[in-house]
Amino acid sequence: MQLMKKQIFSIKITIILALLFSGCSAQYGRYQQKHDSHPTRKPTTIELQDATPRAEPLSKGGNRNYQVRGKHYQVLNSAKNFTEQGIASWYGKKFHGHLTSNGEIYNMYGMSAAHKNLPLPTYVKVTNNSNNKSVIVRVNDRGPFHSDRIIDLSYSAAYKLDMLKTGTANVTLEAITDFNVNTPNIVQKTPAEQTQAKYVQVFATQNMQLATKTANAIASLFQLPVKSINKDNLFKVHVGPIDNTSTLNNVLLQLQNNGYPNAFKIAP
Repeated sequence: MQLMKKQIFSIKITIILALLFSGCSAQYGRYQQKHDSHPTRKPTTIELQDATPRAEPLSKGGNRNYQVRGKHYQVLNSAKNFTEQGIASWYGKKFHGHLTSNGEIYNMYGMSAAHKNLPLPTYVKVTNNSNNKSVIVRVNDRGPFHSDRIIDLSYSAAYKLDMLKTGTANVTLEAITDFNVNTPNIVQKTPAEQTQAKYVQVFATQNMQLATKTANAIASLFQLPVKSINKDNLFKVHVGPIDNTSTLNNVLLQLQNNGYPNAFKIAP
């Protein structure tokens, strides 16, 4: 009899918890917050660095025409010569850690953005027309689904454009598609300079799955090339190449202070 009472009590608790969680899910969808909010800290120096434009294949996800709230959206075949002017907004803590449209994880401290029509990924220079401040972001998500807004920026990008107080800003977008000419973040190097490029080795493991997962997470955080190399039966996670010594040191320090104390610099 006592055992039966315990079982009934356990079932009741399970039902109550299920109802609570289903209620939260119904109220907020897949997000834990109903409304977006500011992060608890400001971006670091390295998090305020522009995304580095580079040629990338189109993402497997997020590049088909789609429909949201009954409205149809068409994805552009190319971002070449794309420019646009309008209102930018930003998205932060509510969406942090959730999947973007192309299957990556949104990091509010990364230099990323959401756009309704640009191919994923696309690198875009965003200029705040009120103060002439600019930032280069990597578009990896869809939105904003408001008729009066053209782009949703990450928290760090919005911070760099000095638009957090107003929440929105009038901006000009310029897609970066020519990677053979100099841009603010693409500096041509001589062959001698290229041989001096450095890497950061994050860690080494025999677990291929762990190495791949870590590499993807770090790439999302820093917006830098990250790869897992199989050598001597070990999977080594490398960040780079990083030509700028200051950036290299900042990345190393950031990794050492955030769970990878044994990270170190290596030559190619």
